[in-house]
Amino acid sequence: MWQGKYITVRREGTWEYVSRTRGVRAAVILAIDEGHVLLVEQYRVPLKRNCIELPAGLIGDTDEGEPDEEAAARELEEETGYRAARIETIGEFSSSPGMVTETFSLVRATGLERVHEGGGVEGENITVHRVPLAEVPAFIAEQRRLGKMIDVRLLLLLAGDILGDAA
Repeated sequence: MWQGKYITVRREGTWEYVSRTRGVRAAVILAIDEGHVLLVEQYRVPLKRNCIELPAGLIGDTDEGEPDEEAAARELEEETGYRAARIETIGEFSSSPGMVTETFSLVRATGLERVHEGGGVEGENITVHRVPLAEVPAFIAEQRRLGKMIDVRLLLLLAGDILGDAA
């Protein structure tokens, strides 16, 4: 139906959906550092507000053969300023399968060392939050109260709170 530089809108029967051009995927990083998780905050144009997220980035956007773990390591350091001693793939997931073909590799990064301030590349203006794991539910509740959007992938950190008595 329509193609831009980064996305394509497609129709299959009556179903309309979006895909990335060139089949680019994403890496999402669960970075754990001495009982803390690294979260990032950045303004998201489609939402018109800041969003709290796990660090993430594109795989193969500049090097088509880039392995998932290398992309995750690059994005983690770029966004947060932390370098991981180990990156382990947890699996492949989709966050909006009814609308977007994009999938992401969820990885766990451990053995973290801070090497710079982070903040992403020019124009990203990323704020890094190092949150104690036990305080994640309260942190997310406060960010929601402040009007920030919470990325769906943070639900994995809230599962116990969300499931409540059903867990």
